[in-house]
Amino acid sequence: MLPTTYSFFTGVLAALYAVAGLFFLGFWKRTRDALFVSFALAFLLLALNQIVLALGGLEREEQSWVYVLRLLAFLLIIGAIVRKNLEGRRR
Repeated sequence: MLPTTYSFFTGVLAALYAVAGLFFLGFWKRTRDALFVSFALAFLLLALNQIVLALGGLEREEQSWVYVLRLLAFLLIIGAIVRKNLEGRRR
């Protein structure tokens, strides 16, 4: 893929992750449910991951420290879902 095309799609993906994060932040403001704030933070971490990839010019993201941002985002999502399910069982 051409470097310009790669940068363009990486930027688009970063913007879409940021929009998804803001979407969940809006739900959190209405409900104050921790699940939504966790999802918002996870998507903002994914947006940050894409921004670093676009600006850093890393060719193999799976072999760099940037991969840790994606890992943290997915761990946040998994933790939020597990926490929500455990809360449901207690009620």
